[in-house]
Amino acid sequence: MKNIEIGKTFSASAVSLGCMRMNGLDERQIDAIMDTALDCGIDFFDHADIYGGGECERLFGEFLKRNKSLRDKIKIQTKCGINYGKYNFSKEHIIEAVEGSLLRLGGDYVDALLLHRPDTLMEPEEVAEAFDKLEREGKVKHFGVSNHNMMQIELLKTAVKQPLIINQLQFSVTEAGMVTSGMNVNMKNAESEMHDGFLLEYSRLKNMTIQAWSPFQYGFFEGTFVDSEKFPELNEKLGEIAEEYGITKTGVATAWILRHPANMQVIVGTMNPEHLREICGGADITLTRQEWYDIYKAAGHRLP
Repeated sequence: MKNIEIGKTFSASAVSLGCMRMNGLDERQIDAIMDTALDCGIDFFDHADIYGGGECERLFGEFLKRNKSLRDKIKIQTKCGINYGKYNFSKEHIIEAVEGSLLRLGGDYVDALLLHRPDTLMEPEEVAEAFDKLEREGKVKHFGVSNHNMMQIELLKTAVKQPLIINQLQFSVTEAGMVTSGMNVNMKNAESEMHDGFLLEYSRLKNMTIQAWSPFQYGFFEGTFVDSEKFPELNEKLGEIAEEYGITKTGVATAWILRHPANMQVIVGTMNPEHLREICGGADITLTRQEWYDIYKAAGHRLP
């Protein structure tokens, strides 16, 4: 699988395995999905302290104990800030959350830490103190955010010294607001409405890697668009292009995201080894400009 540059700072696989659903697996199933991921070339694994109430991190840590030589060959990312029905970017909570994640993961450091959802009560100076301590102690190598807009990031940067190299955002061919608003500049239609505040362009200017979560979902976890009767035109086009490249519709949907010059990374949450192989099958396919636009329009988006 091809690698991409994360924030122009370090290299990682274009597809990352999100471990949000790992707490539903037994040891044999975890070994199977991890072996498949590694065999496909995935070397980046996404966590959060709230996934499974911490159980996902613990199970991943148990896998690493069974495979002691693996840690230095992979990158582990975790997120913090969602705390018992509220958001909490206090210095104390960030430090406590990371130390808890490290304990469950069974390691000394994570390669990246993201602030999970914006905390409107956030004090940039507190975040900066937490980041400085975690970096100084070698517990976090790189920092970023998740689901943040450009001004929230700029506010953080008034105090945070470390580069913020990642923003994890929902993005797929059906949930493509970052693209559609830019396609409909100066238009008075529904797709001209901007919910993301120039995040696509901002990320490229600031060397922030967008990590696309829910890359096959429509709505907010409403379901997958692949083989859904709600998206007949899209599935017809995905199937047509899949046949041409000898991959699956899911692989084409992956290739569609990776074709964008923003150099995104795709975060996938499947715990099904076969499905993961299908996804990874699209990672090294480069769609033509015509194919990209054909898929975009088949998803229901219209060019003005």
